[in-house]
Amino acid sequence: MKKNTFNNPVFYVSAFVVLLLVIVGAIMPNHFGDVAEKMFNFTTINFGWFYLLAVFIFVAFLLILSVSKYGKIKLGAVHSKPEYSFFTFFSAGFGAGLVFWGVAEPMSHFFNTPFPEVEAMTEEAARVAMGYAFFHWGISQWSVFAIVGLVISYLQFRKKQRGLISTSIQPIIGENKSIANTVDTLAVVATVMGVATSLGLGILQMNGGLKSVFDVPTSIWVQMGIAGVMLVTYLISSSTGLDRGIKWLSNINLGLCLLLLVFVFLAGPTVFILNTFVLGLGDYLSSYIHYSLRLTPYTGDTWVREWTIFYWAWATAWSPFVGAFVARVSRGRSIRQYVLGVLVVSPAIACIWIATFGGTAVYNDLMNGTSIAQAVNVDIAVALFETYQHLPMTNILSILSIFLIFTFLVTSADSATYILGVMTSKGSLNPALVTKIVWGLLITAIAIVLLLAGGLEALQTVSLISALPFTVILLLMIISFTRMLSSDYKQVKQDKEN
Repeated sequence: MKKNTFNNPVFYVSAFVVLLLVIVGAIMPNHFGDVAEKMFNFTTINFGWFYLLAVFIFVAFLLILSVSKYGKIKLGAVHSKPEYSFFTFFSAGFGAGLVFWGVAEPMSHFFNTPFPEVEAMTEEAARVAMGYAFFHWGISQWSVFAIVGLVISYLQFRKKQRGLISTSIQPIIGENKSIANTVDTLAVVATVMGVATSLGLGILQMNGGLKSVFDVPTSIWVQMGIAGVMLVTYLISSSTGLDRGIKWLSNINLGLCLLLLVFVFLAGPTVFILNTFVLGLGDYLSSYIHYSLRLTPYTGDTWVREWTIFYWAWATAWSPFVGAFVARVSRGRSIRQYVLGVLVVSPAIACIWIATFGGTAVYNDLMNGTSIAQAVNVDIAVALFETYQHLPMTNILSILSIFLIFTFLVTSADSATYILGVMTSKGSLNPALVTKIVWGLLITAIAIVLLLAGGLEALQTVSLISALPFTVILLLMIISFTRMLSSDYKQVKQDKEN
């Protein structure tokens, strides 16, 4: 245990970096927030184009790969069979973000439109809002996770190598241990920031829900209390083992999601939701290239930086974690099946969720004269609960959603402590419990520090900053993976001929 944990430079360097951020943020939260904002502005202004172009390349690479001669290659032994369903991809801790933004995003775009020429709070604004929300939760965001998951699963199950980020780019960097440790450390820090961002968003939303149902005040003390309960819960879950703890919580998550989705679909404006879904899908597909490469250098408008670039950076920061999770449930699938599952099934579920919950909110504001969008503009964390105010069984729905958010966050943190344990234990699939406890404490601490330093804005800025260098690594992974596939394919072909 000691050898794998405390003699591992990736562990102590990455833990020291995160701990240092926690200490600085706790001592000087306002200064920490100011510095984060300056770095945010620097990266978005100077490198926003890079994020957009990189994600566009990820999507193109995966789609071309899936229809190429390499598409039939199995992620595992030649005769291996899939162990998990496609829907398992969706339970990779990603659901907490969608529960937060499912209403909040379309209503934010409805109130403050993506295009200056589109008048807010109109039918056109509603249509644009839904199409853009579909775009942000569609194949582009999932392509980032898919790249990491594909390469790691290929290494682990096909080549029987360690599923580390550094291993995935070894054909480029060689056997240089210093570079490998630096890459893995960067992946760990990016993962911690991505997970902490999601935890922080969930904590804010839970506080909003508690205020809506029980009139609990919105305060940092309440948020710290939620974080503390969550920490204890996922450390207990983590100590029970991956299969027992995470599988049990994931089943609860998916069951609750389905229950809420079906209820809102039937109790809400069902036909409007169906129409919204089909129209939104059409708008998303027809505007895909425009939205993917949209920047505003001539007007200086900041909307793309605040939304699209933030999302792509957040996904990049999440990618080592979600990618590692997706890799674990991808054994036995062909590359073509894998791409289909991650780039089609998962985004489809996300768009159905947005159409149902976001569509219900839009319908009420447009047709019934409610003011959900105004409430969201004041406090984005209450979006879901404001929508429930206009549905039957409001309190029951709210309580179930609070519990859903909590279990999603626990699942995310639980999975993250395991994945971080693997990443900082030289790829060991059985990291020591003490390693997972250390990462559980640090993730919670950094989430609290970010809430202290400025809430939602601080969460967004730090996520984006940590993702910038990792985007370069993802592009290197594509080059490296292409070389591996080409070499392995030639070898298999030669073996068959012989």
